Amino acid sequence: MAVSLAARTDAKTGASRDAAPVFRMANLTKVYQMGEVAVHALRGVTLDVYAGEFLVLLGPSGSGKSTLLNIIGGLDRPTSGTAVYCEHDLTTDDEQALTRYRREHVGFVFQFYNLIPSLTARENVALVTDIATNPLNPDDALALVGLTTRLDHFPSQLSGGEQQRVAIARAIAKRPATLLCDEPTGALDAATGIVVLTALARANRELGTTTIVITHNMAIGGMADRVVSLADGRIASIRANPTKVDPASLSW
Repeated sequence: MAVSLAARTDAKTGASRDAAPVFRMANLTKVYQMGEVAVHALRGVTLDVYAGEFLVLLGPSGSGKSTLLNIIGGLDRPTSGTAVYCEHDLTTDDEQALTRYRREHVGFVFQFYNLIPSLTARENVALVTDIATNPLNPDDALALVGLTTRLDHFPSQLSGGEQQRVAIARAIAKRPATLLCDEPTGALDAATGIVVLTALARANRELGTTTIVITHNMAIGGMADRVVSLADGRIASIRANPTKVDPASLSW
């Protein structure tokens, strides 16, 4: 079970007082060249993330949230700086090592569900469990997100929130150490979004999965151990929550 970091973090910086980080990022910059224009997506980001933590990356579009998440997930490399996950140096690992890192350690949930239409919910999840080393049973993964009665339904027979929960079940079924979620409620209404957030919170709590969620919705920050606010490619603030809010009580 995940242990809340609230009791062991500095109230001002959110820095852990007694735990070693699983992610260590130092002075990350990312510059995209768009023709003759250099776009600075990250400008010297330094951040540690701890095992079992529920972290929210908060900020407007263009603040650098997705770029940072992509570097953490091994989908992109920084222009400069370092990003290390345990023994994996994500800034120097070759493509083969990054592919192995993503396969063995990371689960991804995106705004759009990316389910295969011709497969049932159970079969969509089984795509991951068939190649994982120590997976959850697909039925158990779907039960964790509250879909025990929808195992044999196809995506077209599921609501948007149900499809997103299948995507979460697929991501957690391989028992990843880290779950990275990019605007997982962005395409959903508030009520459905709360159901999805509840599923993420339960996976974090019961599996101990380090969970990082990108959002522009300030209300979602209440359910996190820490909220990292980004602006213009920089960390504007880090706030530790003394008490995490139940997703069911969120409103936006």
